Amino acid sequence: MTRIDPTMTLGALVNSRPELARELERRGFDYCCGGTQTLAEACASKGLDSTLTASELAAVVTAGVTEPWTTMDAVELVEHLISTHHHYLWTELPRLSVLLAKIVSVHDERHPELHLIAACYEEVRADLEPHLTREEQVLFPMVRELATAQSAPSFHCGSICNPISVMLREHDAVGELLVHLRELTDGYRLPADGCASYEACFTGLAELEADTHLHIHKENNLLFPMVIAMENELSNASK
Repeated sequence: MTRIDPTMTLGALVNSRPELARELERRGFDYCCGGTQTLAEACASKGLDSTLTASELAAVVTAGVTEPWTTMDAVELVEHLISTHHHYLWTELPRLSVLLAKIVSVHDERHPELHLIAACYEEVRADLEPHLTREEQVLFPMVRELATAQSAPSFHCGSICNPISVMLREHDAVGELLVHLRELTDGYRLPADGCASYEACFTGLAELEADTHLHIHKENNLLFPMVIAMENELSNASK
């Protein structure tokens, strides 16, 4: 059985063992925005025994299984993010808005909380869509330029750290909204009188949360540190 070291950060755990993402989420551990927290620290915050938790995580690790995104270079990772997570969100966000509007119109008398759920979801969508656009039109072209540069590029915004700092703040904001959405839906638990559309909507919201967590993890804990290091290396080489 693979050994899990409780001193490893949550981000490093998911980078090395992507299949642990769902296990960390199930325990309420934030491996994306909170990826620099160690497993031991995360366990302490939840009142869990870190040694026992590490053993439980090790038991679900599949030997020899790796995800391609864990070894991609910066440009490959950017293209992966666009084709996988951005494409998913551009398609899924409008679909979930329609589903939510439908179940609100049918079930709101018995479930007035749906109005709060719909409002929170629309905040998530309003945050994510312009965020995706900024990444595709500003940050990712900078990453591509940086990857082929022989010396540190002169970006219009200065260092690539500046747009990254904006992205990090926006990741934190949408992460908080997703926490609130989970609370409002009682963990996406379907009520006894929930119809097929209700189930499809809550299933979709749960999938959106999981995909967004992994999306943010790949950027916060892989792409951003990688491109910052690339820029620093080019800057130091030109001195």
